[in-house]
Amino acid sequence: MTDFSLTTERLALRRFTIDDLDWLAALYSDVEVTRYLGGSKDRDSVDVMLRARILEYYEQNPGLGMWVTQERSSGERVGFHLLTNIQGESIIQVGFGLVRSAWGNGFGTEMASAVLRHGFVDMALPRIVAIANLENLASQHVLLKIGLHRDGERSFAHPAYASQGPLAWFERDREGWMAERGGIQSTVPRA
Repeated sequence: MTDFSLTTERLALRRFTIDDLDWLAALYSDVEVTRYLGGSKDRDSVDVMLRARILEYYEQNPGLGMWVTQERSSGERVGFHLLTNIQGESIIQVGFGLVRSAWGNGFGTEMASAVLRHGFVDMALPRIVAIANLENLASQHVLLKIGLHRDGERSFAHPAYASQGPLAWFERDREGWMAERGGIQSTVPRA
C-alpha cells in the first residue's frame, strides 16, 4: 500500500510530507501536548524525526507509519495517529497525539479504533500493542475503549522511552479481537 488513506466519520489520515515540518514542530514545542510524548523537541530534532522516523519509515514498512490526522470537514490538522514498531523493538504499536484544541472531542478514540482495525483486518497483524505514560489516564482510557487489554507495565532501554520509566502496557492478539467482532470486513477499497 503506497498511498495510505483511512477515514472515519469526522477524520481522515494522510501521509506526512516535508511541508508538515512547521506544523509538527509547533505541536512538539507545546509542553502540555508533549508531556506524555517524550517531552518537547526543538525544530531541528523534529526535522530529523520527520525525515528518519516518519518519511523514510513509509518506504521501509509498507502499510505502517505515522500519519497526519485531519478533520474531514475543514482539512484542519488535529494531530497524528500511528501504527509503527516501538523504537528498538519489532513489536507493532498503535498510538496518537493530538493538538490541545482537539482534546476532549473523541478524536483519539475514533481514529485509533480505525487504525487498530486496519492493523488487524487489512494487514492481518497477529498482535498490536500500545504504551502510555502511567499518569496519562486519558490515553489509557482510549486504549481500553478501542479494545486493547491492559497487561501491567513495561520499561524499554531505547532512549525514546528510557527516561519515562515503566509505561502502562496494552496488547491484543488479532484472533481474540476478530472473534469479538465476528464477520469484520476489510476497510481497504479493492480495485
